[in-house]
Amino acid sequence: MKKLLLYAHAGSRNHGCEAIVRSTLKILNLNNINISLATFRSQEDIDFLSPDFKLNIIEYKRYEGLHPLRLIDAALRKLRINQNLLFSFSQKDIVSAMDKNTLSLSIGGDNYCYGIPRWIYYTNRIAAQKGSKTVFWGCSVDPEVINKEMLEDLKRYSLIIARESITYRAFVEKGLTNVVLLPDPAFTLDTKLAKLPNGFVAGNTIGINVSPLIMKNERSEGIVFKSYSTLIQHIINTTDSQIALIPHVLWDHDNDMVPLRKLYDMFKDTGRVILIGGTYNCMELKGFISQCKLFIGARTHATIAAYSTFVPTLVIGYSVKARGIAKDIFGSEDKYILPVQKLEQEDQLINAYNSLAAEEDEIRKHLEGFMPEYISNAYKAGDYVKKLGLN
Repeated sequence: MKKLLLYAHAGSRNHGCEAIVRSTLKILNLNNINISLATFRSQEDIDFLSPDFKLNIIEYKRYEGLHPLRLIDAALRKLRINQNLLFSFSQKDIVSAMDKNTLSLSIGGDNYCYGIPRWIYYTNRIAAQKGSKTVFWGCSVDPEVINKEMLEDLKRYSLIIARESITYRAFVEKGLTNVVLLPDPAFTLDTKLAKLPNGFVAGNTIGINVSPLIMKNERSEGIVFKSYSTLIQHIINTTDSQIALIPHVLWDHDNDMVPLRKLYDMFKDTGRVILIGGTYNCMELKGFISQCKLFIGARTHATIAAYSTFVPTLVIGYSVKARGIAKDIFGSEDKYILPVQKLEQEDQLINAYNSLAAEEDEIRKHLEGFMPEYISNAYKAGDYVKKLGLN
């Protein structure tokens, strides 16, 4: 096969998505291969990826609001005449890029975690009809959402690479035989050290990331923001460390800068808090994270940047991917994940941070010993893919 299609990509202002594309191409290390990227936000990928990669960028067409096509699609679905009209229009250019000489990688690792991904089921059915082999690349799926319809779709993949053991075990227990367990490709992402902003002290700065997404998953209204603000005040009161607020997703509808800027405005007059701007790519953000003493993060790929550079990390998690990755690295998720759904009192985050800080040296030593082989294992994904005929 001489063509590679990366599909189900959301856009590179989600720097976790950017990191997956970059690290996937690094792992595959392809020469003389035509590479296409199917994306929902082409301009973001032109801005962040095109300077470094030769990509044929294909955009999913969007038909939003009361667009006539959406209304016709809804009517046909209700009448059970056609379930795929909208998909056939929105993905016309994507499926046109598929043929028997194309290997297609579904690179949105947690796309099966946010509702029923029938738009991907459609892509996979068309790929099978056209003879294009498919790979579910670096994925996580909540075991509780795997129903008969999803299982039929998962069986269509030529290969599934689960990025953590909770998902892997769930797939095996469901009878899937096309699955292997390997680390998230972003563990291999290169680190790029940009100039540190004023006030960022390498080795004595606490990195903090919070997302609107975890705030939507909170059970007690406002508890996430209150917990973070209380934690920052605690760090200021009890340490001499600086604090860097580091965004990782910067979409209009899901923008880490919104809560981070509010936190910055609360504490900027202390001289202890820095807000990292929103123009850096994922390698540069990993560079900032790598210089932190500790990291408290909500975005999975921000925490992967921390783990892979040996920074002791506390994850404010909501998903199977965060739990599974922590479990695979440490043997247990208990001390390393604070589920946002269980966040009820402001001092819970302080207590979890104190526990992390107390074991800082031990955790860093564990990461330094564990990570090299773990990261090396991520490269094995390339061997599995090339066995499918990509050359």
